[in-house]
Amino acid sequence: MRRLYLFIPLALAVALGVVLASGIGRDTSSLDSALIGEPVPAFELATLSDPDGARTPDVFRGQTQLLNVWGTWCPSCRVEHPELMRLADEKGIPIVGLNYKDNRDAALKWLEERGDPYSVTLFDPQGAFGFDLGVYGAPETYIIDAEGIVRYRHVGVVNEQVWRETLAPVFEQYRQEG
Repeated sequence: MRRLYLFIPLALAVALGVVLASGIGRDTSSLDSALIGEPVPAFELATLSDPDGARTPDVFRGQTQLLNVWGTWCPSCRVEHPELMRLADEKGIPIVGLNYKDNRDAALKWLEERGDPYSVTLFDPQGAFGFDLGVYGAPETYIIDAEGIVRYRHVGVVNEQVWRETLAPVFEQYRQEG
């Protein structure tokens, strides 16, 4: 019986090692989402600039768009912001912002100082909509087609290479279909 007690920790250690090893080399920037191929979850959120103006998933209807999850507390969001500005200004890419778990005044000041690439910014101070999306943190960027269907999820900074090699091909595919 005593040998069995010695075997249990060894078996647990081996099992843990297998689980950890299975994640080595995985690309965490393309985490799967249960929402791929599904409509954007139901929500009713105020916009950052208008606390009384409620928006619903209809904001995603009519054209393929990016949904960018960001916050003033997020250092990586600062890194990607110039690329979002370039995409909006130079390429005309429609981007909906989701200000996630943030302070309204800080977020408004942040956009005033850095520029505003968003056609509309949804304000999610408690993170409820982000939770429904499956957000791990910021930044995250989703491609939403013209019917409001989630088509792709990117976790991490959007830079020129990520746009060109990963997001642009998917975006253009659904833009042409819409």
